Amino acid sequence: MDKPRIFMSSPTMHGEEMQFIQEAFDENWISPLGPNVENFEKELAEYAGCGSALALSSGTAALHLAVKLLGIKKDDIVICSSFTFAATCNPVAYEGGRLVFVDSEEDTWNMSPQALRKALEKYPQARAVIYVHLYGTPAKTDEILTICREYDVPVIEDAAESLGAKYKGKATGNFGLYSAYSFNGNKIITTSGGGALLSGNKEKIDYARYLSTQAREPKLYYEHKAIGYNYRMSNITAGIGRGQLLHLDEHIEAKKNIYDTYREAFKDLPVHMNPYEEGIAEPNFWLSCITIDENCRVRPDAIIEALTEENIESRPLWNPMHRQPVFAGCDFVKAVPEGETSVSDRIFESGMCLPSDVKNTPEDMEKIIRIIRKMF
Repeated sequence: MDKPRIFMSSPTMHGEEMQFIQEAFDENWISPLGPNVENFEKELAEYAGCGSALALSSGTAALHLAVKLLGIKKDDIVICSSFTFAATCNPVAYEGGRLVFVDSEEDTWNMSPQALRKALEKYPQARAVIYVHLYGTPAKTDEILTICREYDVPVIEDAAESLGAKYKGKATGNFGLYSAYSFNGNKIITTSGGGALLSGNKEKIDYARYLSTQAREPKLYYEHKAIGYNYRMSNITAGIGRGQLLHLDEHIEAKKNIYDTYREAFKDLPVHMNPYEEGIAEPNFWLSCITIDENCRVRPDAIIEALTEENIESRPLWNPMHRQPVFAGCDFVKAVPEGETSVSDRIFESGMCLPSDVKNTPEDMEKIIRIIRKMF
């Protein structure tokens, strides 16, 4: 198309990334591991305020290792947020576990504590709970953790979308027994592709490091006592991450400005921004999203089509996991009475993700807003 492309959330480079990459080239640290990986792990752990971080090839790899560390095996029940991306729950399926999906709640769009309690009452033998901070918005973490402690079930925190967000002043990525970040190309910072596993238990992170390097024993020859994975982040991509991390707070500020601009622009429309608990949570505002009142004639797919015609990227919200054909046999616990449409279904059917790129200019924002307002 001849019109300039406006992306939903594309990588934004600053220059320091290339300095770290050049350093790796100059020192011939092109092999998978090296100083950039070690320093990125240290800098990430310091930023997040967590105990230890392990840089990996993807956020999915981090979640898979968390599942492995918990010893999840065939037919073990794992309770998981339904309103999320498939990477949250796929690692459980890798190990043959039985997924039970839990509905969302309205205040944050994240896992409903009430539905979680219902799920644990039904499945008290659950081996783990995986909850998500959707679109960079912290979940009701205290309530979720309190319920999980009552049932003595460990928690994996999927913070893939929420690096830099805080819950009651504490960074997400600190609340699970194991937590995961993603540095995919569309995230708030990127390593082009990559992720990290975090934990306050250094011994467990060290064991995950062993598993992530093909479970190779520390011997001169190659010996393996466990099945391992090729999950480590490379020294080159870690260099990108080190440069990006220097600008994380700047990216969060830009994303918040985008969110606030949309909220102000749509305050007189039957449109609602993705919510958060003000005074409790500080999102990183990774993606600005909206839902549209059910009785409104304007629907999300029409807005997506209108933006597409102007070469502007947007998309639907995550299609909940309980709706996915691949998980058709999994139980789903609603936050509402039986017979009513679930909260996650209602959000998905009425919502969409708006362009939230930190490079959006005031002119870009004005154009996006004008197109959307015209629909109403």
